[in-house]
Amino acid sequence: MTEPGERRRRTTSTSTATRERGVRGARDAARHAADALSELIRHHLEGVSAVCRSEDGGWIVNVDVLEVARIPDTTSLLATYEVELDPAGDLIQYRRIARYRRGAQDQ
Repeated sequence: MTEPGERRRRTTSTSTATRERGVRGARDAARHAADALSELIRHHLEGVSAVCRSEDGGWIVNVDVLEVARIPDTTSLLATYEVELDPAGDLIQYRRIARYRRGAQDQ
């Protein structure tokens, strides 16, 4: 059986290796953004609706989140968060940019 301290060391070295490689593409950026946001806001993630490069080589990712679940589901409240990552995939900032009903049409 592995000791807890050994497990932590292995996780840390993997995290360091990931940071050294940076984000490999849009899919990787989306995954990093979703993971970082879910740790902070504790809402259910619905998906990623946009990924693009920022001017400094980092990433800007829009993540859709279920903020308030309601019955029927079409009246649930969702939000879109803009998550900014640096080139290594670390969170720089995030903010909610929209809030809407699931059944609402785009304007």
